[in-house]
Amino acid sequence: MTGFGKASKQLPTKKITVEIKSLNSKGLDLNTRMSSVYREMELGLRNQIAQELERGKVDFSLYIEITSEETSTKINAPIVKAYINQMLAIIPDADVTELMKMAVRMPDTLKTEREEIDENEWKEIQGVINEALTNIKTFRADEGKSLENDFVKRIANIKNLLDQATAYDSERIANVKERLRNSVTELETNIDENRFEQELIYYIEKLDINEEKVRLSNHLDYFIDTLNGTEANGRKLGFIAQEMGREINTMGSKSNHSEMQKLVVKMKDELEKIKEQVLNVL
Repeated sequence: MTGFGKASKQLPTKKITVEIKSLNSKGLDLNTRMSSVYREMELGLRNQIAQELERGKVDFSLYIEITSEETSTKINAPIVKAYINQMLAIIPDADVTELMKMAVRMPDTLKTEREEIDENEWKEIQGVINEALTNIKTFRADEGKSLENDFVKRIANIKNLLDQATAYDSERIANVKERLRNSVTELETNIDENRFEQELIYYIEKLDINEEKVRLSNHLDYFIDTLNGTEANGRKLGFIAQEMGREINTMGSKSNHSEMQKLVVKMKDELEKIKEQVLNVL
């Protein structure tokens, strides 16, 4: 959701500049900066930005720079004259130039005429806004493509690590059986072999990670399928990443094998990088 778009246009008397910045956010958090003259257009503008950008902490700024000699602020001549006359009544021989400098600093000596929105001018402004929105969406799309490549690479890494962990499974089970058998032998007592086998099977079932491997593999495939979808799927990718984390954590708690645990740590590292970046997906 991170992005930046800017557009500008020079009119005969004004320069229009629009800047739109977007950061990560669970929803749409829109902040607008624009002249009070255009406030009546804000609601429609907010709806437009919401439809185009959907999510993100968005800062929208509309700058209008006057490039002609015209100004909406005028000197209130009657008020200025009244101040000067009052001061002359107090000091008849005062320098009028100095009185003028004092008068223009007094209250109400400047007046600002309220501008009305010119429909043709707003059409020009709307065109600049549309261009800025196009630019920020292009920025987002370019970043999204980069993120997609990174996700595909990291999902492939997790799959590879999962295959490596699976290769240790038979060795891990054999080590567990041998360790338990040695522990029983050290007791130097007779045991019921049938009961021992039953307990051994029960214990090994507790360490079995086949279900976790299958579910994790399915989550990895589902992540890629969702990534290739056309709809906004950032939230869904986040949920899938959470489920992947649960399976990897369970595998780690059951692994009981040093090399397998190292692979689980590497899987967690890859997944954390995915979780960090998935926040930036629309």
